[in-house]
This record gives sequence, C-alpha cells and structure tokens, in this order.
Amino acid sequence: MAAIIYSDYRLICGFMEDCRAEINAQKCGSIRPGDKDPHSQGEVVACLEKAIVKEAEEADPQGLISDKCKQSIMRVAELSSDDFHLDRHLYFACRDDRERFCETVQAGEGRVYKCLFNHKFEESMSERGECRASLPPGLCRDALTTRQKLIAQDYKVSYSLAKSCKADLKKYRCSVENHPRSREARLSYLLLCLESAVHRGRQVSSECQGEMLDYRRMLMEDFSLSPEIILSCRGEIEHHCSGLHRKGRTLHCLMKVVRGEKGNIAEKCQQALQTLVQETDPASDYRIDRALNEACESVIQTACKHIRSGDPMILSCLMEHLYTEKMVEQCEHRLLELQYFISRDWKLDPILYRKCQGDASRLCYAHGWNETNENMPAGAIFSCLYRHAYRTEEQGRRLSRECRAEVQRILHQRALDVKLDPAMQGKCMTELGKWCNEKTETGQELECLQDHLEELVPECREIVGNLTELESEDIQIETLLMRACEPIIQGYCHESADNQIDSGDLMECLIQNKHQKEMNEKCAVGVTHFQLIQMKDFRFSYKFKMACKEDVLKLCPNIKQKVDVVICLSTTVRNDTLQELKEQRVSLKCRKQLRVEELEMSEDIRLEPKLYDSCKTDITALCANVPFGNAQIIECLKENKKQLTSSCHQKVFKLQETEMMDPELDYTLMRVCKQMIKRFCSDSDPKNILQCLKQNKNTETMDPKCKQMITKRQITQNTDYRLNPVLRKSCKADIPKFCQSIVNNAQDDTELEGRVISCLKLKYADQRLSPDCEDQIRVIIQETALDYRLDPPAADPVFGGGEWRRLPELSINTLCGEEAAAQEPTGQVEECLKMNLLKIKSTGCKKEVLNMLKESKADIFVDPVLHTACALDIKHHCAAIPRAKDARCPA
Repeated sequence: MAAIIYSDYRLICGFMEDCRAEINAQKCGSIRPGDKDPHSQGEVVACLEKAIVKEAEEADPQGLISDKCKQSIMRVAELSSDDFHLDRHLYFACRDDRERFCETVQAGEGRVYKCLFNHKFEESMSERGECRASLPPGLCRDALTTRQKLIAQDYKVSYSLAKSCKADLKKYRCSVENHPRSREARLSYLLLCLESAVHRGRQVSSECQGEMLDYRRMLMEDFSLSPEIILSCRGEIEHHCSGLHRKGRTLHCLMKVVRGEKGNIAEKCQQALQTLVQETDPASDYRIDRALNEACESVIQTACKHIRSGDPMILSCLMEHLYTEKMVEQCEHRLLELQYFISRDWKLDPILYRKCQGDASRLCYAHGWNETNENMPAGAIFSCLYRHAYRTEEQGRRLSRECRAEVQRILHQRALDVKLDPAMQGKCMTELGKWCNEKTETGQELECLQDHLEELVPECREIVGNLTELESEDIQIETLLMRACEPIIQGYCHESADNQIDSGDLMECLIQNKHQKEMNEKCAVGVTHFQLIQMKDFRFSYKFKMACKEDVLKLCPNIKQKVDVVICLSTTVRNDTLQELKEQRVSLKCRKQLRVEELEMSEDIRLEPKLYDSCKTDITALCANVPFGNAQIIECLKENKKQLTSSCHQKVFKLQETEMMDPELDYTLMRVCKQMIKRFCSDSDPKNILQCLKQNKNTETMDPKCKQMITKRQITQNTDYRLNPVLRKSCKADIPKFCQSIVNNAQDDTELEGRVISCLKLKYADQRLSPDCEDQIRVIIQETALDYRLDPPAADPVFGGGEWRRLPELSINTLCGEEAAAQEPTGQVEECLKMNLLKIKSTGCKKEVLNMLKESKADIFVDPVLHTACALDIKHHCAAIPRAKDARCPA
C-alpha cells in the first residue's frame, strides 16, 4: 500500500490541498504526454523538496513554499524514512549504487539510507550504471544530499536518529517547543542540546550517541548540508574553495581562509563556521572530521597509538607532536585549521570543559555548554581561567588542580602558533603585518612581537606583555623552547621541570646551565632571547618581581625597564653598605634575587642595554667575530679599551669599577677561576674574591689560565685607583692630601693611567703615607717589581709624553728582551732596567727606573731581586731590626 501511495503524490492524504499552489508555481506537477511510468510522480515530491532546500539557502527567501506545504513535505519525507524504497526519486537514482555498496544491508529502519550516506563521496558513485544510462551522472549523490539537507532541517526525517534518541530528547527537554527561535526541529539544535547533556556528565544512550556521531560526521563532511555556511560563505567558496566538496575539503578550505593564509573572510562566514564546529564537536572525537582523520592517520598510528581510537586526547596528542619529526605536513595543516576554531571557544575542548566547568561557573560567570553570555563571551572565559590559574594564595581564589593542569596544557599548545591565541591575533594582526612579515618560521611571530614590544600599539602591547609575564612564571608554556632544551633539562633541570608549579625556577636553571656541553644552539638562542625580553620590563622576571615588588614600589617608583630597576636597587644596596647602615633599605629576599639577576646580566653585554647601545659601533669594529655569550664581547672591549669611542669607554670603565667592587659580577674571572676560588677562597667574602686570588696567585697549584686572568685584572686595577676598592678606602685621606691636582684634572669615567698610584708611590718613598695606605702601596710596589706589566706607566705610558709611549719597544725590548720573554715574572725585567740605567735614552723611562731605585732604597722588601739575594744576610745581620719605613739594615 505504501509503495502505491508514494508512486502517486495525489494519493497522499491532504498533500494536494496543501501543496497545489507550490506544485504549479514550481512546475513540479506536469506529466509528459504518453509517459507510462507510474513512478514518475515521485519526481513531484523531489521537486518540492529541492524547493524547500533552495529557500533555506537563499539570502533573501521569497517564500517559495508555504509553511503548510512545507509541513506536508516534511511529513512525507518522515514517512519514507524507514525504507528507502518509499522515496521513489532516491530509489531510482540510487538503485545501482545500493547494489554496489549496500547489497548486504537489509532494508528498513533507515539502514540503506545510512549505508548510502557513508558512500556518498565514493568515486564510482558518479558513474553511469547500465540500468541508469538515461540518468545524468551524480544523480544519486544529489538525491542523497537533498535527503541529508531535509534531515538537517528536521531530524525526524532520519528514522534511525529519531528512534534512537526519542527517550533522550524527552529526558533532556530537547523538543522544538523548548527552542522557539526555530520553526523546525533542526538537527543542529538536537545535536547541541544532547551534546550539552553529555558534556554535563549526563547519561545519553549509546544508541543515540552513535547516531549523533554519524550525523556530526555527515555535517563536517559536506558543507552544503549547513544552510548557514552556504548563506554566509558563498563568496569565499566561489573565490577560494570551489570544486572541493568532497570529504570535508571545502570546510577545511574555508578554515584555512579564516586563518588568514588565503585572504580575508567575512565575519558572518567565520561565525557560521564557528557554529558548525560547535554543532559537530569534532574535538570530542577526531573521526568526525574526515579530512583531519585521513590526513593524520599515520601520525596517530605512530605518535598516539597508546590512546584508544576516538578518545578526545587524540587531538591533544596531535598538538603535542606538532612541529616534531613525527608530524606530516597535511596533518599539520588540517590540525591547525580545526584548532583555530576550537581555541576560540573554551567549551569546544571537551577535556578542558569537563575539568573546568565548575571553576568557570564559580570564577568567570560561565553558563552551560549550549548557552551564551554576552557579558562574558566564550573567548573571554579562557582568559579568565588562566588569570586565576597563576594567582598566588595571597591573591585569592585559584583554580582546582585538575583545571589548572588543563589550562596549562592549552597554553602550551597555543604557544605553538600565535593564531591559536584569539586575543593576540585580534589585537596584533596589524602589528604582525607591520613588524613580522618575514618571520614565518615556527614560533617566530611571538618572538618578533616581543622584540618590538615598545613599538606595538597599546592593545597589542598589553596582550604580548601579559603573555610574556605569564611565560616568566611558567616557561614550559614555550613548548618549542622546551623541546629544544630537553637534553639540558634532563641533565640539570629535571627537578624544576617536574614541579607542578614552576614559578620561574626552570628558566633560572636553564640560564645557569646555558654553557654546559649538553646545551644546543636552539636552546641557547631561545634562553638568551627570553633573557633579552626580560630586560624590557621587570615584570617579565617572575622571581625577581615577586621578591622585589614591594621594594620597587618604595624605592624605584615609576621605573619599568628591568635593567633600570636592577641599577636602582643595587645602587641602594651599595650606598647602604658603604654607609654601613644598621638596617638595609632593600629587603633580604629582594637582595638575594637581585644578586641572581646581576650575575645573569653579567654573562652577555646585550643584557646591559645601555652598555650595549653605547658600544655597538665598537663591537662591529673591534669584536666582530667574537660570540656574545660567556661575556666574551665584554672581555674583548676591555682588552681594546684604548681604541674605544668615548661613550663606550666611559661605560666600560663604570662596568670595571662595579666589577672591582664586586668581583662576583666579573663573569670571566668567576668562570676562568671557578676551581681556584673553590680551592683557595671558599671561605672568603664574595667581595674579597679577587684580593684572595691575588694573594694565592703565585702558589704552585694555581691554574695558569686563572693566574693569567688575575694578572689582567691587576693591570686594570693599577690604571686607576678607583678600580682598586681596597686602595681607595685605605688611602682616602692620602689621595686628597698629596694627589688632589691629579684628581681635579681627571675626567669622569676615564682612567688616570696610574698617575694617582705613581703619586702615592713617590710619597711612599718619602715615607709620608698613612699606615693603611702605605701597606697597600707597598703591596702594589712588590707586585709591580715582580711583573713590570702591572705598572701602567711602564707598560702603556701616557704619563711621560710622546717619547715615553715608546718605552716598551725602545727600552724593554731593546735592553731586556730575554727577561721580558720569560714565562714566570720574577722581577728580572726591572732588575735589567736598573742595571742598564745609563744606557736608557728615554728621559721618562730613566725617571721611572730611578723611582724604582728610590722605592727599593726606602724598603728592601719591595725589591724582590735584592730581597731574595740578601735574604740570608738579612736573617743573620738584621733580624733584630724591625721592618719600618725608617729602619734599614746598614750596609
């Protein structure tokens, strides 16, 4: 009986009355004369069905089909949903395909429909079969698509879906009456309503969930089943994605356009795609997205084989392997296209939603899965969550442990691509085009924005700054950097990496181990880049910020750049120390972290922006091939100090003055002499490390490289009394008394070329210095007597005029070449000069040698050669005579 009814639309109860006008208007009822095919009347129903579909896809529908007729047509489709034989048009269009693809499928309960839907995009579906040679190619696919579009408008047109989900629809109040904005029981509303129940942890029958999965996959596979996509994205499809209808390719093409890789896209189209992704919910089961599934199958089989098929963690696993050797190009593209939309609505990550829905409701005013809140858009919920994730206990409400872990997971994934951060892409698109157009490699866009932080527009600068501040607390957000640093983390920083709460410990560990042999170039470059970014704002150094924020507010208000904050605080500490205040103004916890920051900054001149900016031209001219790390550029500038430009020279002098007062900040000294410091100076005050090393310099077990470095620093100290803190303190009364004219003529931050020390030496010979100052000058005379290089006037004279500058070449090399070439300085060069006094032609050099003789006469102990030669005589004949400035053993 049913077959007879569907063979002639005029026998369907009420159909003629409800749709007569539409049949005539759409010309769906004309019968060709002589046509004896009783089933041709099925074409009338098919014609009207296409008219319904066309109306839904029109931007300005003309009311082609009345509501009454539409209900009748839908009722007809619903009645035929059990057995595909009852849909006469589809039956004849797909008769051969049913035999080809669904031969073993028993008719009834919509099973044949489902089978044909699953094979809709098979290549052979388009071919003409022997029995349908008179039919146009692709007719079955068209008929199936029309049927699917009707299901999209009214889920009851699918027999299996309506039957399987009937009880759940009633249980969770998913009927059309509860959704007044839709006149039909739209498939999208059904899916959203039931998915919301699933995401809330409610029980939905497995049969219903299976049907939902099939139809979610169907919507992702064919964009034309979503009228909103056709309405909103027609232009984009025509311009960018024509001819890509199969297997979800059009949708992924549109997603690619949205990501900005193929041009601009209308906001309505982007919103339609966002809605479709929510309706289909592919993140809950990657298999829903057929294009993604096919592209990523090999990656899933290798990288994610430990996760059961269909588990939501598959998508997360794919993200974890993005930009690794296991990822393939097509999978990477499909994955990022989908993630672009998932990242814009926190609810679309099922794991995040499950673990954080309570926190989001409690802290961020989030509504249910299928509800919206204009005051708190979906994109703003995640921002709210991650702000609470990194709050301290003192700052108040925090996320649950489970939710915090998921927020961190999402942040780690988003760091792989700046386009996965909706706020950043929204506010920084113009800036990316302006500053970072050529930064196309993985991870470069964010680094570029950080490099240009000061030039960014305020809205973009705030977002980049907030993310950078967050990274300083949890550097594991930088997934690419963590991958590059894996060897060093495993070897030296695994404890910090294993901590659930990072709080800046991991980055601090990476910085401290930046020059270990396991460190690779990518990791070193990444760590250094982060250090350079930290210099832009003290907030970007989490541990420093937390330790010193109160001190900064009190002592360094309105200072933002980290280097300026460090200088402000360290100057305060220095002044308090010099004034010997009982209570330091900078708190103890801040002083400890300040020391860490100062030590880190000493390793690379770029971490001292003012010094670096002042010396850029000098670095290019004098140190072009010298690496930045390990303070090598700084050491190069020191060694070429006489050739530096004035501004660079001044900055280098100030740096040396600081290092001499605090040797721990002398990175090269501390590195080269690390083992010797442990051996000889482990109990010494850090401020006295250089003094300790000098005292042990000539010990037999002293490392030669360290000894050479100590000599370098002694030479530097002897160029200017200000570079010798011990001498400066001991002679603070003597210098103004005897050498004030030299000090008055001195320029700030420019070496005095040993003139003050030479002045004090003369007063030492005249026995006029204070005891403390005399002790220090005696040490200097003894040191320079052993090694002529420690005497600035003799080694690099400016002191005695133009002729004096040529002293090393004319006098030392000419008269005392063999002594100067000796490996161990024992005072033989000075003794040689004394022996050849009459042969010295230079007036300045002769004067300097006479001063040496005068000093020896004043105190035999400052003449190492004479003292060594006469040691036994002194012991036998002068032992009772005290060592004093006026007590000498008579000849």
